[in-house]
Amino acid sequence: MVTSQKCTPISTGQSTHSVPRFLVLLVSLGIITGSCGSCKAQGHVEFRVMKDQRKVEVTVDGEFFTAYIYPEELEKPVLYPVVAPGGMIVTRGFPIEPRKGERVDHPHQVGLWFNYGDVNGYDFWNNSSAVSPDRKSHYGRIIHREISGTETYGDKGILRVRMDWMAPDTERATRLLEEQTTYIFRGKGQLRIIDRNTRLKAVSGPVTFTDNKEGMLAIRTDRAFEHPSDEPLIFTDATGSPTKVPLLDNEGVTGWYRNSNGDEGNDVWGKNARWVKLGATRGGQSYSIVIFDHPGNMNYPSCWHARGYGLFSVNNLGRQVYNPDLEKFQFTLENGGILEFRHRIVVASSDLSDREISELESEFIAE
Repeated sequence: MVTSQKCTPISTGQSTHSVPRFLVLLVSLGIITGSCGSCKAQGHVEFRVMKDQRKVEVTVDGEFFTAYIYPEELEKPVLYPVVAPGGMIVTRGFPIEPRKGERVDHPHQVGLWFNYGDVNGYDFWNNSSAVSPDRKSHYGRIIHREISGTETYGDKGILRVRMDWMAPDTERATRLLEEQTTYIFRGKGQLRIIDRNTRLKAVSGPVTFTDNKEGMLAIRTDRAFEHPSDEPLIFTDATGSPTKVPLLDNEGVTGWYRNSNGDEGNDVWGKNARWVKLGATRGGQSYSIVIFDHPGNMNYPSCWHARGYGLFSVNNLGRQVYNPDLEKFQFTLENGGILEFRHRIVVASSDLSDREISELESEFIAE
């Protein structure tokens, strides 16, 4: 439960024998504010709702952190860009704002998002402007419906939004799921924290999620967070379509994964873990992105779709598709049924140690 932070000014009531009258006057005039200070805790979160631009900007102590955006040309709402303390953008610019030297593969991987690759047979994950109109009947789209509210409590800001999962992505679309998501944003020194509490409700009959590697909560990172690559690569999406990724200059490419079990590098992919960290350096400064699964989530600890080219996601519904030793997973949400997930994303302008990450994990679980 979130509680608001309250200030405690010097009393200006009748019993003022312990406070000089000139101080009482200064307090009443607002010249001094007692123990309250400026009434803004360090890490103060604020929102700027810009409906005409279809976005909500989030700042921490006046510094831009991220924005919830829902332009009509995107196939789902996303957080974009995501910025570390000090100003480094940790998300890729393509396809919204391409930056020099970036990969231009997988145009559906935009900012920080949540969706899945097989929902009643429809692919919500891979849908993008690159999908031709004659193929859209195989895909789903998540449509923003409303900003349900914003609240700020000192160093915590809450954004509530509602969306609909529609499929197919044609004029015959049916609303499969209603999504109500609560974002909680925090700033703490060299940390930026995002909690995404996701609530999915089946609204037009049963909804089946089939074992699929394409999911769920994901971020596509800046080039600095990629693993260095010495050869051209071709990646295949869920439809079997190849995406060619040419060899790029590895200068400044320093990304490295590590998970809660001690697996590192590309060995993190597909493994079960409580959390995964992706670290990098730029300009001599270390950065970390950590995503946490929650014990209350289905299939905890989840498998991870963590690729060396900068795709980084936690997937609570993909199982055997990652590990043949796991049972094939399929889950049907009956009409009116509700499925909930809790995840935390931490962005740090430092190289977070396992001990620091464990402390952040304990805080997340305790809330």
